[in-house]
Amino acid sequence: MLDGAARAPRDETARSARGGAARPRRRRRYAPYLLLTPAVLVLLAGLGYPVYWQVVTSLQEYGLAQQFGQPPTFVGLDNYARIFADDALWAVVVRSIVFCLVNAFVTVLVGLLFALLMRAVPTALRLVLQVAMLLAWAMPMVAAVVVFRWLFDYRTGVINWLLTQVGLTGFQGYAWLSQPLSFFFVASVVIVWMSVPFVALSVYAGLVQVSEEVIEAARIDGASPRQIVTSILVPLVRPVLSIVLLLQVIWDLRVFAQIRLLQDAGAPVSETNLLGNLIYELGVGRQDFGGAAAVSLFVLALTALLSWPYVRSLMKEDS
Repeated sequence: MLDGAARAPRDETARSARGGAARPRRRRRYAPYLLLTPAVLVLLAGLGYPVYWQVVTSLQEYGLAQQFGQPPTFVGLDNYARIFADDALWAVVVRSIVFCLVNAFVTVLVGLLFALLMRAVPTALRLVLQVAMLLAWAMPMVAAVVVFRWLFDYRTGVINWLLTQVGLTGFQGYAWLSQPLSFFFVASVVIVWMSVPFVALSVYAGLVQVSEEVIEAARIDGASPRQIVTSILVPLVRPVLSIVLLLQVIWDLRVFAQIRLLQDAGAPVSETNLLGNLIYELGVGRQDFGGAAAVSLFVLALTALLSWPYVRSLMKEDS
């Protein structure tokens, strides 16, 4: 009897302990979701409605008449069929993808080189480089494009004058923005110049986290400076490089204002349009908001498609 009476309180204590341990665990399981709920609601309100409006508009005939109050007409997938049957769209898509990938990789490469340079130079010179890049990054985009238009102007541009001075007389009076190939070269220079500071400073922040003991050990083992960079520094900052490359792909695929401002200098619009400019031309120029919405959703899907390999690699590294 005594043994049974003694076991009963112990069993009740054990059950209460198990029950008490289970309840807090259940609360902790749902706590992160409850904390994330306000942020998710804000994102749905801020981003979900514009996407919903784009989807609805892409299924309607929405033009100039609808701007003055006439109700839109539901046309289903006619906007998609009409836009995607146009060969000009696919020329713009190929042009945009090539332009995006080339600029993204060049930007990350140049940014990596600047980050390595900042790590190697003395403090005073490093501060000068950082201030210069911050000033370039902070310059308003319109002002930067106007400056580059002056530099590459075919009459009074500094670039043509310099090339002529070194003996390349073929560039005297050369109109950089009138030919598609040279136009995209100038556009790439503008975009890379404006994007490199972000990449360089981000990668440099990752480089300064590399322990000097690792570098010193590699030097003692006889590693050359090139081997230290390629086998130690770059692999250790690969997550940072992946993130900035992903961001550059997204940003460069959606570029619009730089191309538009350069086109205003006399470039052939039909041969220099990218996806952002095509959407602007359809919506604002032709008042075809249904077609513009269809292309916008296609750009969204294309952005997700191009970004997925990088997102998947980041998820594998985190797992």
